[in-house]
Parts: sequence; C-alpha cells; structure tokens
Amino acid sequence: MNHTKEINALFTLIDDPDQEVFTTVSDRIAGFGKAIIPNLENLWENTFSQDVQERIENLIHRLHYTDLINDITEWRESDEHELLSGALLVAKYHYPDLQSSLVLQDIEKIRKNVWLELNSFLTPLEQANVLSSILYNYYSLKGNEVDYSIKDDFFLNKVLSRRKGNALTNGIIYQVLCDLLDINAKIINIPRHFIIAFYHSDYNPASYIGNPQEKIHFFVDGTTGQAYSHMDIENYLKKMNASPIPGYFKPLTNKRIIQMLLEELSNCYSKPTEFDKQSELLRLVEILS
Repeated sequence: MNHTKEINALFTLIDDPDQEVFTTVSDRIAGFGKAIIPNLENLWENTFSQDVQERIENLIHRLHYTDLINDITEWRESDEHELLSGALLVAKYHYPDLQSSLVLQDIEKIRKNVWLELNSFLTPLEQANVLSSILYNYYSLKGNEVDYSIKDDFFLNKVLSRRKGNALTNGIIYQVLCDLLDINAKIINIPRHFIIAFYHSDYNPASYIGNPQEKIHFFVDGTTGQAYSHMDIENYLKKMNASPIPGYFKPLTNKRIIQMLLEELSNCYSKPTEFDKQSELLRLVEILS
C-alpha cells in the first residue's frame, strides 16, 4: 500500500513505553483502515516481544471491529435485515476472516435435502417432521443448553462445522431454512426459551390484529427439533409463573434476534480481562436499537 515510509516510521514507535505516544501512533495506524492489516501481521511475525505482539493484536482487532461496526450499521439500514447474513456478522466478531460462502454452501445443501422431501400435500406438522429429521438426525445437529463457557456455540460457522449449537443458534438455522423453503415458521419470545412457532399460511404479523397465538399450529424446540403443542407451552408458562400474553406469540424481528445473539454472546466475556470485548458487543446491540 502507499505511505510506506510513514507506515514504517509508525511501526518503529509501536513499542514506545510512553502511553500517550503509543495512543497517537495507534490512532494514526488505525486511520489507514483494514488495508494495513497484512502489514501488521507481517510485523507481528517478525517481532519477538510479547508485549509488542499484544499491542499489534489489539490494533488488528480494533481495525476488524471498526469494519464490523460499518457492516452492522449497513445491515441495520437494509430493507431485508436478512437473518443469515446478520448471524454471520456476529460470527465475524471472533472470526473476522470468515468465508461466508462456505456457510452459505452448507445451508444450501441442507435446504436442498429438505426440499427434495417436501411436497404441497404435506401438513405443517409433516413439513416440520421432515425438516427436523434431516437437520437433527441426518445432519446430526446437536443442541446444548446455553453455556457461556462455549463461545463457539454462538457462532453460526462453528455450529455448522461442529454440528453443535445451542437453542439460539440452532433456532436461527431452523428459521433460515424455513424462510428459504417458504414455510411460515418464526422464532417467538417465550420467556427463557428459544422456540419456533409454525403459523397458518395466511398469518401476517404486520396486518393481523388478533392474538397471534390463534394463528399458530404448533411449536418446535430449536435445541432438538421436538414439536410442542399449545398445551405444552401453556404448561411451561404456568411453571414459569407467566401469563400467556399475546406478545409472547408474535414473531421476533430478525433485528431483535441478532440483538439477542449479541447480548447472549457478550455474557461469554465476563472475566475482568474480557470486559472490553463485552462492551464492544453491547455497543453493537445499541447500534441495532
């Protein structure tokens, strides 16, 4: 890239013990944008000081994070708020070099296998059984309880490669497949549970003025693909001492789902040494508000 002399001069000051000098230098380096990352990576490889390597790592993370802020903002301003692309942006927080095309290929393989088993004569429950059977049995997707010590459960690329996620990420994959297959099933806001509701084909949350629960056939657990009846959900809410208010049965927007994914992920960074990362994730939540 251009400005080679200036960059080299700045690099010689990365190890300056004066924090004010380093702050000025790092701000200037960050001003070059992510195009300077290969230079920083090369500098890291040729540096033997662990402290300097840590400064370089933080600079690289800062550049990736700035780029992610721009991408999240662009996603927020888009008309579609496409769920899969939003979840992949969250994954890029930890895996900035993520190749989205590989994830899209995995999703397309699953979609095609489900589509081959579907036909217009199947009931919604039969459709759900086909989807759940292929996703959780044929592809062996497993679901864990939410565990903040397992960060990879929150990153869609790792969930697909490991075939293991949690209720949140498994549910996102389930809804993405339903969207691609024109199945009217969406994630809803049941307290302390991540669950998908299968709606009547004519249900539109933007125009329906009644209780959305009346437009739900049944529910599917994102962790395992198990189907639940209305009675199952009502019994669950009773155990939670929660009244079945209509808001619980209205589909979450894709933007809200990605906010929840970021909020839950931020809980994985609870150690004092990780508070900066937790703050960064919560800042992304605020950007989506």
